[in-house]
Amino acid sequence: MKRLSFIFTLLLIQSLKGQDNIIMNLQKESQKVIKIKSDPIPSKKWQKGILYNLTFSQASLSNWAAGGDKFSISLGSILNMYARYSKDKMRWDNNFDFNLGYVNSTSLGSRKNDDRFDLVSKVGYSLNDKTNLAFLGNLRSGFFKGYTYSGIKKNFTSNLMSPGYLLNSAGWDYRPNKTISLFLSPFTARWVFVTDPILSQKGLYGVKPGQTMNFELGAYATINYLKEINPNVVYKAKLDLFSNYRHKPQNVDFFMTNILSVKISKLFNITWAVDLIYDDDAKLFGPNKTSPALQFKSLVGLGIQLKK
Repeated sequence: MKRLSFIFTLLLIQSLKGQDNIIMNLQKESQKVIKIKSDPIPSKKWQKGILYNLTFSQASLSNWAAGGDKFSISLGSILNMYARYSKDKMRWDNNFDFNLGYVNSTSLGSRKNDDRFDLVSKVGYSLNDKTNLAFLGNLRSGFFKGYTYSGIKKNFTSNLMSPGYLLNSAGWDYRPNKTISLFLSPFTARWVFVTDPILSQKGLYGVKPGQTMNFELGAYATINYLKEINPNVVYKAKLDLFSNYRHKPQNVDFFMTNILSVKISKLFNITWAVDLIYDDDAKLFGPNKTSPALQFKSLVGLGIQLKK
């Protein structure tokens, strides 16, 4: 009987120890954090934005084919919209700029000062992190009638799609960093339009008198630069270069825009915009108004800036 009691006691002790181990294991399991594996959140394929400026400006012009005073005070607006798509090795960039301004001149009265739209669409296939093969399309013109002035005499020089520029280009797109991008093409097709009948008869912008379009084939390059100097100061620039193989290829046309924006409050900013144009076929200047010249425009303004 004593032996049986001893064996029963040992079995009871082992049973209690087993229960303690089970309880301890259950406590440990209850303290574990259950992790559920989830798929990563996909990044946005589309990036879209709108930037709008309404600006009270002082303008200075020199040899500006679209028309305007050498010195004037104006109210203008600048609209920029962009939409960018990227997936795997494909990238599609779209950008639309629209400028519209009205001027008040003590010598010539109130009239339109400047208007311009510029639409660029570029599709690319990535070769590596910095280089794409790309196709680019660009349409640029103004909307309304423009005049140049000699004293009180005004000369009609531009209108909607007069001139207008349509460009199609295939080439090499290089982006070494987020600040700068370079697009180069050795073969680019460009159409120059002068659809206004009065301007067409004058044979302006390289289009023969009485015709409305001229086809050009040449080399093209565009450089875009965007630098955030600090959270309140941003500089943006664009330079387009085109050499027409079919007519005086050494006389390169260029179109350059520069914008320096300084934010002075949550809503207000100061902008300084400088545009430079040289078009060998814009023969509107000189003593006889038959020569090309460097076109210069400067706008300094205080305005309201809205982003979305």
